Amino acid sequence: MEEYDGPIDVEVARLVDMEESRQSSQLNLVASENYSSPAVRRYEGCIFADKNAEGYPGERYVSGCGYADQLEELAVERAKSAFGCEHANVQSMSATIANFAIMNELFKTGDKLMAMRLQDGGHLSHGAPFHASGRRFRWCFYGVSRANEQLDYDNVRSVALENRPAAIICGGSAYPRLLDYEKMHEIAREVGALLWVDLAHTAGLVVGRVVPSPFPYADIATTSTHKTLRGPRGGGLVLCKEILAKRIDRAIFPGLQSAPKMDMIASRAVLLSEVQTECFQEYAKEVLRNAKALERGLLDEGVHLVSGGTSSHLLLLNLSKSNTSGLDVEQALLEADVVSNKNPVPFDTLPPSKSGGLRIGSAALTTRGFEEEQCFELGVLVGLVVASGCAPSKVADLKSFVRDNTKGLPLFNPRWMA
Repeated sequence: MEEYDGPIDVEVARLVDMEESRQSSQLNLVASENYSSPAVRRYEGCIFADKNAEGYPGERYVSGCGYADQLEELAVERAKSAFGCEHANVQSMSATIANFAIMNELFKTGDKLMAMRLQDGGHLSHGAPFHASGRRFRWCFYGVSRANEQLDYDNVRSVALENRPAAIICGGSAYPRLLDYEKMHEIAREVGALLWVDLAHTAGLVVGRVVPSPFPYADIATTSTHKTLRGPRGGGLVLCKEILAKRIDRAIFPGLQSAPKMDMIASRAVLLSEVQTECFQEYAKEVLRNAKALERGLLDEGVHLVSGGTSSHLLLLNLSKSNTSGLDVEQALLEADVVSNKNPVPFDTLPPSKSGGLRIGSAALTTRGFEEEQCFELGVLVGLVVASGCAPSKVADLKSFVRDNTKGLPLFNPRWMA
């Protein structure tokens, strides 16, 4: 690959250097972020970035696509192998774009769809009123129980029977427990609905063989390629049964997108090889172990965790009884060089701009090389910040921990080099 040694844009270079320094000196607890491997990043922006490959392999609308065809076919086969699905589309620019493309293709304006309530952990592309999906289709929602903040499958069934949706979407962006795909499949079949799994947060845990797969129960699954999958941002995967393959492909192109970004497909192809290694399976196990260690540390300091804890990489702190808000804690942690994000919690009384919760995750920490003991201590220190109402002394203690534990720590630990 050609290496560039010409003039550089000083202003852009300065910002890139500063961002690298920031990421290296801070700890990332954002559940939707991770660090891709040097092997994956090597192909972002490669020579395929300049190739128009509108269409699909063997059916392009421009010539000169022979190698692009081989590359996309390789990525598709690796996706099918990794997830154990019948068909895969690797062209989508993001999972959110894929979600809307599928809705446009499979359903008519005004059709009724069903998903998890946004405040209970769902995703904005699943019918939020301010999102395009919420304006084009009719929606009914299921949510968590007040008693244990977990899904009540009897309630899910009741909502489905009452509304008879064309599809049931399960999965979201802030639900810390695993979903029972078999139960959701039974409910969907009972009302004649498609079962669609949004796998964006747990895809890496699925291919790492540490949590159950949505297949063979799901008709469709969509996922981004970052988060636990540990790949590049700006990429989506659509996985489905063969009977839906032609319609799914048509949904992405020409339904919503034009030419795919072939350099990102190259990067995804490398990723989809990485995730099928024993090394990645060990990584996925460590992500779960580290999440449980964070859970123990937080619970030891009396923090209320939504659903009582986690079964995945993600934890959601309910701050409603802590005399503070998600925004307050997010800002306090940032002062300590810990990146996180405020997030609504079930039955939240605060506006989203403040939020009654904080969402954190273990994937990025694990990629850097954090182990259980460090994650437990980090959970304790974050818990002390929360319990103290963001007292400056507790923020300072956390900042010292971050400084001591990031010295010389790479963003992608060599331990995970497949």
